[in-house]
Amino acid sequence: MASAPSTMGLHLRYRLWIAELNAEINVLRIFDDYVKEISSRAREPEVKTGLAHFTKEFEGFRLEIDELRHEMHMIKMKLASYSRERKSVDYKTYKSDNHAALKKRYQNYRRLFEKIKKEFGRFEAKWL
Repeated sequence: MASAPSTMGLHLRYRLWIAELNAEINVLRIFDDYVKEISSRAREPEVKTGLAHFTKEFEGFRLEIDELRHEMHMIKMKLASYSRERKSVDYKTYKSDNHAALKKRYQNYRRLFEKIKKEFGRFEAKWL
């Protein structure tokens, strides 16, 4: 049977992921500024359709970031409690806290966010 990562290792992983998500909130804010700038310059229907698409995508990513950060913060606090109590994370606890599913969800989010960033970069380069 596989062993669970250390309590501190998990805690640090969540701290890092939360920091990355916080940085991406700033990226989304900048993208919002780009949307406003492109909207003020371009009037073509294709541009308006693209802007509506990206605005919707960015709103969805912001919601996902907020949900992921909340879940990660709750688990991070739980891990801090384990550390204070000098309690280790065993395999049963690891599974019950659903770390694997949250990791998979985060990795899926990362993959989709990177894809939309590239798409928006191409769109922005074309219209700005």
